[in-house]
Amino acid sequence: MDVGHEVKLLVQEIQRLGSKSADGQTSVKFGVLFNDDRCANIFEALVGTLRAAKRKKIISFEGELLLQGVHDNVEIILLEE
Repeated sequence: MDVGHEVKLLVQEIQRLGSKSADGQTSVKFGVLFNDDRCANIFEALVGTLRAAKRKKIISFEGELLLQGVHDNVEIILLEE
């Protein structure tokens, strides 16, 4: 699995599903990303890809690990477009 490629795909999906805030940053709720059919087909391990992107400072979200259901309303903010 190529993590760099997965992170690029993640950025594209956040741009597709997210919305821009007043400060110009794109964000999407974890639940929207997790429940999207296209994302489900692309990402074998969405949570792992999110953690890798966070480590590379490409995205930001509260906490270390996002779990479906519990963290559906957590905003994932795209730091690099």
